[in-house]
Amino acid sequence: MDAGDTGVKIFDLFRGKGEKEPVKSEETGAVNQLQNYSDMRVEVNDMDGRFLFIAKLQRVWKNTAELFQYSEIEIPEEMLPDETAPLPVKIRGYSDHEKKAVYMEGHITPEPEHKWKVEELTVVRIENDRAFFRLSTDIEATITMFSGLEMGEKPCRLLNISVGGASVSSESRYHEGDKFLLKVQLLEDRPLSAMYCQVLRIVEKENSKYEYGCKFLELTEEDQEKITHSIFAVQHAERRKQLGS
Repeated sequence: MDAGDTGVKIFDLFRGKGEKEPVKSEETGAVNQLQNYSDMRVEVNDMDGRFLFIAKLQRVWKNTAELFQYSEIEIPEEMLPDETAPLPVKIRGYSDHEKKAVYMEGHITPEPEHKWKVEELTVVRIENDRAFFRLSTDIEATITMFSGLEMGEKPCRLLNISVGGASVSSESRYHEGDKFLLKVQLLEDRPLSAMYCQVLRIVEKENSKYEYGCKFLELTEEDQEKITHSIFAVQHAERRKQLGS
């Protein structure tokens, strides 16, 4: 017996008698894929596409998980599941590893402390897309540049905002890659929000105006949660107006 045969025999002993090579199945692959998305920030919508809340996907096990809801704003009663029928939902997040949006579906039931149990969780598709729900707005804001021809504070309008970025309209000319401080008051009873941004896209509009697609930079987890709560608050206020309350 040569040294190579001895090495193989010893390796077989450590593997144990009768142990088979692991088999990769579609089910195993799906489970492992879901576990890769544990701790991912996600948005949750009902099956008609109505926005419900933003949460962290955690405790992923097989096809079950838990959602920790970031906001304390209550979901309208007509959208809540009853005790006998979990609510089917669409769950959307962004994988930093894959750099793509992840679309999932599942059934949720409420639990104490702003948690939701998720069952029958499945990945529907993965594709290049924006990561989070974008709230359409039309709010006065300001852009502050710290260098260049447009240095100083200039007025703009916030067109939409998400956890990861915003779109603004301005008469000032900025360039792709420019960085600035965006200041906006999303609600009258909320303090001014300030986000450090970088220009990703530029669309030239009529009347010498420009629309800028921007991403937020250097956000801490606390900053992200503050933005999330502000988006919730604006969404909740708009929903109350629509319901006439």
